[in-house]
Amino acid sequence: MHSANPHISCVVPAYNEGEGIRDFLLALWATLQPLASRCEIIVVNDGSRDNTASVVADLCQSGMPLRLINLSRNFGKEAALTAGLDHVSGDLVILIDADFQHPLALIPAFLARWREGYDMVYGVRQSRADESRLKRTGAFAFYGLMNWLSSVNIPADAGDFRLLDRKVIDSLQSMPERARFMKGMYAWVGYRSIAVPFDVQTRNSGQSAFNIRALLQLAQTGILSFSDIPLRVWSVVGFFISALSLAYAAWIIIDTLRFGVEIPGWATLAAALMFLGGVQLISIGVLGEYLAGVFHEVKRRPIYLVSERIGFEETDET
Repeated sequence: MHSANPHISCVVPAYNEGEGIRDFLLALWATLQPLASRCEIIVVNDGSRDNTASVVADLCQSGMPLRLINLSRNFGKEAALTAGLDHVSGDLVILIDADFQHPLALIPAFLARWREGYDMVYGVRQSRADESRLKRTGAFAFYGLMNWLSSVNIPADAGDFRLLDRKVIDSLQSMPERARFMKGMYAWVGYRSIAVPFDVQTRNSGQSAFNIRALLQLAQTGILSFSDIPLRVWSVVGFFISALSLAYAAWIIIDTLRFGVEIPGWATLAAALMFLGGVQLISIGVLGEYLAGVFHEVKRRPIYLVSERIGFEETDET
């Protein structure tokens, strides 16, 4: 069982949320106050181009236990979450978006499950009816493919809205990879976990920074980070094609011995060469993606860079 009165940290990644982040942070603070005597809210400004940083910086002077981390540029949500986790001081952390789509009313339920002994409590959206057919189909295909390719089971429709115990935070911090796919990392560390269903709320302001291209890049990162089957499958394809080639060669030899030499079939030869060339290019492309991942890892560049921290002085002194 966990503590009855924990120190709660909240990490809020933000990108161009200046229009609504003030109302969100005030509502989040009002939700947290009855739940624990010690709280902190860490906003990670992921290179916003609007007034997100100034709005949060002003709120830091209001007496709210609010901290602000300004990243030097837009590194992406995975890096922003990592930056937040690196700075939390609580017994647990709640990861939540700044657009009101993650219901604040669910936080007490998360905390109740944590007190029951669960180390990770994650929200699972009950419906994708608000999304386009293309996005729903893509999400279904991704989770199915990901769980088929990887030995790590990633719960479908589970996002970053979750509670993590301190031991989970420490485990995530021990993972040094630069290509961060947080949903896979949450699943990989294990620990006692439970899902809590929720309905995605209407976005309070602004619009999502995620587009199809960003989602495809995230899906590719997830597959390449948690499965080597795309590499292994080309060994099977190569073996299969070689077997077919040997069988075809044997047929040609037998046919020649029985009926003599015929005029060569250039169309068949051209089609076979184009097919094999395509297979080779695809396999080289897959290998190249993995090598690119290795290239980025061995450079060991930091996952994110911080340009400014606001509100952490008081934490350091106590």
